[in-house]
Amino acid sequence: MHFFKVATPIVMLAAAAAVSGCAGRAPAPVSVVQPQDRYMDCAAITIEVQANNAKVQQLASDKGLKVAQNVAAGVAGLVVPIIWFGMDFQGTADTEIQALQARQQYLGALAEQRRCGDNTGEPDKAIAEPSKRPKAKPKTVSSLPPAAAAAAPPATEQK
Repeated sequence: MHFFKVATPIVMLAAAAAVSGCAGRAPAPVSVVQPQDRYMDCAAITIEVQANNAKVQQLASDKGLKVAQNVAAGVAGLVVPIIWFGMDFQGTADTEIQALQARQQYLGALAEQRRCGDNTGEPDKAIAEPSKRPKAKPKTVSSLPPAAAAAAPPATEQK
């Protein structure tokens, strides 16, 4: 019986270590400013923004799955408490999403600095042009005195 008193905590500790290894991965946030940024043109900025948007969507999906996994582990841990060691409290998805959002803001500022979207032939925004009014006809000024101007024939305009 003495063997089981010593072996039980060791087995539980080993199981906890094994289960906690499945708890999740460590966050790997992206750097806001990267060395290749100085060489990026508008097309490269657009491509990276689109890739980052896809990555944020994937991380949001992963975050939802991780929350569901933690809820399931929490409920199952009421029956078998060792399962609680398998819960993920690192917030990997949140950390990486925040880093990607900061990168997106930086890329937006970089695109604005490089005037991306100006004169590309593609409309970035629907801008209503002001309606063109016909130009008013210039009034003819006569150097004749008022009495002579009344007697003179009206001037014809040439276009």
